Amino acid sequence: MKLHHCLLLLPSLLFLSCSDEKDYVPRGTTNPLEILDLPAVAYDYNEQLPGYFFLNDGGPVPSSVNGIDNTPAHNPITNDGATLGRVLFYDKNLSLNRTTACGSCHRAEKAFADSSPFSHGLYGQPTKRNSMTLVNARFYQRGRFFYDERAASLEDQVIMPILDHTEMALDPGQILQRVAEQPYYKQLFIKAFGSNTITSERIEKALSQFIRSMVSHNSKYDAGRAQAANMREPFANFTAEENRGKDLFLKPFSEGGVNCYACHTTEAFVSHNIGPINNGLDAASGTDLGAYGFYTSSPEMTGAFKIPTLRNIVLTGPYMHDARFTTLMQVIEHYNSGVKDHPNLSPWLKGDDGSARQLNLSEYDKLALLRFLYTLTDQTIMSDPRWLDPFINQHL
Repeated sequence: MKLHHCLLLLPSLLFLSCSDEKDYVPRGTTNPLEILDLPAVAYDYNEQLPGYFFLNDGGPVPSSVNGIDNTPAHNPITNDGATLGRVLFYDKNLSLNRTTACGSCHRAEKAFADSSPFSHGLYGQPTKRNSMTLVNARFYQRGRFFYDERAASLEDQVIMPILDHTEMALDPGQILQRVAEQPYYKQLFIKAFGSNTITSERIEKALSQFIRSMVSHNSKYDAGRAQAANMREPFANFTAEENRGKDLFLKPFSEGGVNCYACHTTEAFVSHNIGPINNGLDAASGTDLGAYGFYTSSPEMTGAFKIPTLRNIVLTGPYMHDARFTTLMQVIEHYNSGVKDHPNLSPWLKGDDGSARQLNLSEYDKLALLRFLYTLTDQTIMSDPRWLDPFINQHL
């Protein structure tokens, strides 16, 4: 649902409040931006990525992110636009009872996922699915969002949780009103868009810019990759176990690997435009029909879900859309011995006979695969001030 309204900033609309609702603006503030922990000069949200992100290494599956960036031409990342998006992302005024923000369910310390199996909205009600990480959202080539891909773009997606009755529960007019009420937004909109006019389109653009800026490239894997000619050769900073896990992950079955890279590909470790898949969690779909809930003319989408990035996967548990796995080793064991013959099981998970393939790895190889996944952890995601909550004075 696209929202393209302008709000007339009528004085009668600017002072609505409830006695039990918190207001982030402290009494006596002379500069509205004092409430926010923002730098005098906006952070650089267009940080240059390592060169190897844009080079193919000669392997059977592309490693370059060229051509998979879903940033639309009409909404490039700007420093001031992403700054505005950061404030909107963490602003609890954008929920009906002012208790919940986007950042409540996408937490920096969890690589912008959530530790709860199901996130909880403004009244403590659980959401339908586990929160997916926002890191590397920019490199999901199909440009669709949510596990069922019901949002056609990130710009569509960012407004939906604010409208959702379980999550934040505002209506379109209330979103604009809540933003207009806060005095710190006037200057932020002027910097981002050249005027203080508040529209839904501008809110969507700013939030999308902030989220697309979240790209991970400071892991142990990256330190090794920077010294290697390609991702397939042994990394000098890896242990033997980690290099073994990398081999298993990257190589197809014909080369002695387990073909994880077919679904989690490129240097961003994202799905390379293959769309939602069924990964054999169950032999038959139950109440959650996955992408079929949106692609109702495509029965092959029953039980199929969007593939997440594996960057920072150690931080984003629990795992799968329904959070059924608590640990990464449980995930590995699923692919090792637990893949079910669902009617829509992805061809990537079938053996030569057409049935569900079980990897049957040794204990050493399962552990090696786990050790490799740990190398994809980027600790800077949790501490980079560009992406942290700017409301440091919210309790004043």
